[in-house]
Amino acid sequence: MAGVGETQKRPLRRPMHPSARNPFPQSRPRIGPVDREKTCPLLLRVFTKIGGHHSRENFAVRGKEPKDEVQIYTWKDATLRELTDLVKEVAPAARRRDGRLSFAFVYPDKIGRFVLREVGKTFSYGNGRRLDDALALGELGFEIGDYLDVAIL
Repeated sequence: MAGVGETQKRPLRRPMHPSARNPFPQSRPRIGPVDREKTCPLLLRVFTKIGGHHSRENFAVRGKEPKDEVQIYTWKDATLRELTDLVKEVAPAARRRDGRLSFAFVYPDKIGRFVLREVGKTFSYGNGRRLDDALALGELGFEIGDYLDVAIL
């Protein structure tokens, strides 16, 4: 029995490494919901193409982007499912029952060349079947001014 002046010896515990606490760390920052009544939307330039994505050379000259453009006012918390539904309104090919849409951001790199980076895929009629349906633009690294290229597969 330990006396008043004696201290009990406890084994030293090292703090756990952050990755040891959570085996599935969240790689994307979570975007909180935007108050769409009070927050001004951003203009998203969306380029659609049947069969695949545009090449990055299609965006090389400002003012000579592909002709199949749709302009959408939206927020950074818009999900790929929301964008899928908007694209289906303007692109009949995206309404096919077995249709798939592939999303890519198009933006300039540090030296000014355009980069096309695929960020997710959805089904035309997904009903939440894919994990990508719930991904928001902000979570995927979207910056205001980026283009969105949508391949209708």
